[in-house]
Amino acid sequence: MISSSNPSSKGDDTDVPKGNAYFADRRAKVDGFIDHHFIWPGTLRLHSAALGWDFLRAPVNVILSPVLVLTRIAAIACRRIRLRGIANWLAGRRILLPTAVSRRVEALIATDLLDLPLPQGAAARDPGALSRAVLAAPQFRELIRKRADAVEAQILGQKIADALGDYAGTRSAVAEMTTGLVTLAVGAFVFQALTPGMISMAPGVADAVARTTAIADFPMGQTFGGLWYGMFPAGASPLLVAASVAILVMIGSVFAAFAGVLADPVQSRLGIHRRRLLRLIDTLEMELCGPGDKPFAVREHYYARLLDLWDVIGSVFWFFRN
Repeated sequence: MISSSNPSSKGDDTDVPKGNAYFADRRAKVDGFIDHHFIWPGTLRLHSAALGWDFLRAPVNVILSPVLVLTRIAAIACRRIRLRGIANWLAGRRILLPTAVSRRVEALIATDLLDLPLPQGAAARDPGALSRAVLAAPQFRELIRKRADAVEAQILGQKIADALGDYAGTRSAVAEMTTGLVTLAVGAFVFQALTPGMISMAPGVADAVARTTAIADFPMGQTFGGLWYGMFPAGASPLLVAASVAILVMIGSVFAAFAGVLADPVQSRLGIHRRRLLRLIDTLEMELCGPGDKPFAVREHYYARLLDLWDVIGSVFWFFRN
């Protein structure tokens, strides 16, 4: 029986089924899994997969993240009004593009943490491989046999695969937040301004470029140009601001692909990775042993949207001030 002192079961004893030694053992393995894969040099090995198409997938996922948040909110609303079919359909939508890093995370959780029979590289080649690995796992055999029919078992396998995908998808939101925090620090240090995103940083970069160009082209030399534009600042054109946004977004997308190298050790030290993995195991246990009404919560995407909102508000403020 799972001890009541377990962090994942405090105050939640009525929701999480007890008595399953397999899931208790998975919880015991969480700390070792984190130490091996989410702390240097493990996270460096993990992010070696980002060298490639992840450079393009990262900015697309930034655009798709608000759509994911809206579908999750709609799923919660439908579940509250007991439209379970629509809620499950919305919750099962994989809005974000799977990156090579997220695929590797899914595979590592499946093989190293859950001990599923997933061949190496199978998840990257075949999206259905993870669901089949769940159905083929000997530790789940008795639980799956209790399902009404083969169709219900297939649905169960896909729901567990989706939960793993949702977990891996939170990495894109964490990458966004890490990029935003780094941007905030750079803006405060360089421009003495609050810049929680590339959009709000772009005006400062454009103004700096415009000032440097104007000083270099000043007819009486750069010394007098510096004095002149110190008193009469050279404003950036809208075209220069737009170009700065485009360039900074591209730089941010490259950084976001590797942001986990910085974020993973910090999250490990703060216990965030541990709590998130325990939530995932609780979800899997509920799907296999319980009523299956405890979907994996993708909270990080909501936090990332708060940074986006702050970024937009700051940009609008700059626009009307200028």
